[in-house]
Amino acid sequence: MKLHVLDCGAMSCDLTWLLLKPGRTIRPRAERDRPVEWYPCTTHAVLVETDEGSLLWDTSCPRDWETRWIPTGLQEFFPYDQVSDEQYLDAQLGRLGVSPDSLDYVVLSHLHFDHAGNVRMFAGTGARLVCNDKEKEFAFGYEGAFDGAHLKADYEGLDFQTVSGDTEILPGVTLIEAPGHTVGTMAMKVDLPETGTMIFTSDAVYMGDSYGPPATPAAIVNDLTAWYASVEKIRSIAERSDATVIFGHDAEQLRSLRTAPDGFYQ
Repeated sequence: MKLHVLDCGAMSCDLTWLLLKPGRTIRPRAERDRPVEWYPCTTHAVLVETDEGSLLWDTSCPRDWETRWIPTGLQEFFPYDQVSDEQYLDAQLGRLGVSPDSLDYVVLSHLHFDHAGNVRMFAGTGARLVCNDKEKEFAFGYEGAFDGAHLKADYEGLDFQTVSGDTEILPGVTLIEAPGHTVGTMAMKVDLPETGTMIFTSDAVYMGDSYGPPATPAAIVNDLTAWYASVEKIRSIAERSDATVIFGHDAEQLRSLRTAPDGFYQ
């Protein structure tokens, strides 16, 4: 069993989007030189290889983000401008010798544009696309081209299998239902024989500063009560399993991890 963390670069954003604290206001990139904390909102994917199948967790942001995100307007607030050519998802997989048609599962923690941005890369490859059932119902059910950071251009027309509740998808790989950020956000727990347990929170917990305790919410939360409950659920699972918790957009933490293609966990 082997786990690769793929560092897919970073979006830039006002830190207020990720961490609500008094005195901050959200600003677009045109105002980035004003005295605010402009944060490298890192994005990553995770490749898990087991004897019984391979799984890609999340697909990061697309190369054409600048034009694809125009309907949402969020390209002004989350420009994907801290990324090298080798950090785009297709390049990251290529550096590991992994082709889209070699994967068994592509699991989306949720369908926001910075997590599902490259899922079309796997259409027709035989990889099973997986998300939470409540996430699919919402993401395919709203009117119009987008709703917040859900953008139908990313995923409309694709065939998703769904899971509900906490689900072991491969031996040692469990998807954890953790709503709040969106109605169907999931985290992923991976039990590795040498490293031990790792939990990837995605946007159920943005950063270590969000995790606490006490937990500190972000500006983008669908259901605050559910969000708090999910953070404590993840904390409880992490404490019981002595897990290393990897947060969704924590730049400092990502820099501390072994990242592909040079490092991995097993």
